[in-house]
Amino acid sequence: MKNPSPATTDAGSRPGDSASRRLGFAWIALCIALAVHVTDEAATDFLSVYNPTAAAIRNRFPLLPLPTFTFGVWLAGLCAAIVILLGLSRPAFRGSRAVLWLAYPFAVLMFMNGLGHIGGSFYRGNLMPGVYSSPLLLLASAWLFVCARRSRRMRGMS
Repeated sequence: MKNPSPATTDAGSRPGDSASRRLGFAWIALCIALAVHVTDEAATDFLSVYNPTAAAIRNRFPLLPLPTFTFGVWLAGLCAAIVILLGLSRPAFRGSRAVLWLAYPFAVLMFMNGLGHIGGSFYRGNLMPGVYSSPLLLLASAWLFVCARRSRRMRGMS
């Protein structure tokens, strides 16, 4: 009697196929890059730049809801987000369609975050907090974007 075919995921892929594995590794890499980036920001007093900037933008554009943070709330929120994102790595390795769709905004936001720190450093004429880890964010987010795109193509998703 033949063994039943391996279970398929909601994305129609077999667990452990190469595209899903690459997506999973890219997902974890971006989560780790984000954790390194948050550590970089925390160590270089990111909020001393962010909070006054957010307040100035909010004064100029009152309808734009930019919050300001205390260090504890900011760090706890980002740590919780990283834990939640890391919790999605198992579905990423399984080729989950939901994670595949989440990969795009995650990758784009982190790429923009990295560019923002680098561009802000040029604009200000000195290194912004978080700039040291920004290249890591750029690389990891580009890798996740490419892996998500390849996974979608392999699955015939539009």
